[in-house]
Amino acid sequence: MNELFLGIDAGGTHCRARLVDADGNVLGSGRGGPANLTWGIDKAHRAIMAASAEAFAEAGLGRAAMRRTHAGMGIAGADDPAQARKMAARRFGFASVTIRGDAETACIGAHEGRDGGVLILGTGSNGLVRRRGKLERVSGDGFLISDLGSGAVVGHAAARQALAAHQRVIAPSPLTRRIMRRFDNDPSKMRAWAMAATPSHWGELAPLVFACSDKADPVARRLVADAVADVTRLLDRMIALGAKRIALTGGLADAYASRLPRRLARILVPAQRDALSGAIDLARKMVGT
Repeated sequence: MNELFLGIDAGGTHCRARLVDADGNVLGSGRGGPANLTWGIDKAHRAIMAASAEAFAEAGLGRAAMRRTHAGMGIAGADDPAQARKMAARRFGFASVTIRGDAETACIGAHEGRDGGVLILGTGSNGLVRRRGKLERVSGDGFLISDLGSGAVVGHAAARQALAAHQRVIAPSPLTRRIMRRFDNDPSKMRAWAMAATPSHWGELAPLVFACSDKADPVARRLVADAVADVTRLLDRMIALGAKRIALTGGLADAYASRLPRRLARILVPAQRDALSGAIDLARKMVGT
């Protein structure tokens, strides 16, 4: 029986899977929930297995096919070696499993294995520069202390401004009113939600911030200006680390691309392929095919 290859792209919003045959033909794809390792190994493992099962089902293949499948996984949070080891110790049922951070597989796909940089801008933010076999990271250390420009950070900042406007600490705006209406204009409901909110919950507010900014909402415009400044700093650092070309990926990539300084146009390039392709390339390389 021919070998199969499975690519996994697991991030803070969702997990995607793609199953291909030895010739690279796509057999099936799948999708699961959030799979950032920093939010729980068990949760991430379940999401990965759910997305994988969907891909095998779409391909019309049963569990026996898993034993001839080599999996490459790009997982948010796997830049932490301890977290990556914990995930690698889980049972998957594949012939082999290779785990890397999601930025690494995105970079492999974006530049087809060549040197370059990638900045993922989604629920979290994670930048990686690949140059002469060496990897350098910027951001990507989690919502609480890092992830500049991410959806979670932007959404959290917007919620703060909404509550401040509700209490008349700052002038209210359409953005702050819309956010507070989500909680029936009740700070106690907002507080209860915030205590249980994950980064993906905070990130759900980010598209609203960008949309309101486009309508000249003053609070939204300040938030977006701050976020764009943070992303610009990340890109400048990646350039200083030697990146000659950088691909923006993730759910907020397009929102930022149109707002970044024109001087960065010379360095920003479209991704040649996606992170799933990079994960499959990783799996192939590890088994020498």
